[in-house]
Amino acid sequence: MHNFKRLEVWRRGYLLSLEIIRAAESFTGVARYALGNQIVRAAISIPSNIAEGSGRGSNKEFRRFLAIALGSAYELDTQVQLARDLGLIPGAAAQSLITEIDELQRMLRRLRRNTT
Repeated sequence: MHNFKRLEVWRRGYLLSLEIIRAAESFTGVARYALGNQIVRAAISIPSNIAEGSGRGSNKEFRRFLAIALGSAYELDTQVQLARDLGLIPGAAAQSLITEIDELQRMLRRLRRNTT
């Protein structure tokens, strides 16, 4: 069993979720309901799956939840790019989010690989 609150990847995923929620609050119209809801769910899924997997009884289960978190990070990357291209998130802010998502993906792959 892992203490997820001590994991840097969980902390950064949590902070990223806060940033995404704040960004999505400014979405309007169809984008607010279509992309806004989806982008928030994907962001929240990353630290949530790390936390849930850490409470499972085996490293195998933890690895499975890390894989789910990684999938959510890839999904979030696409959604941030869509939001940027639709003008919902300014270019510089979107690039900062994408950079953080890329780092989270690396951290998740590394943790998953090193969890045996």
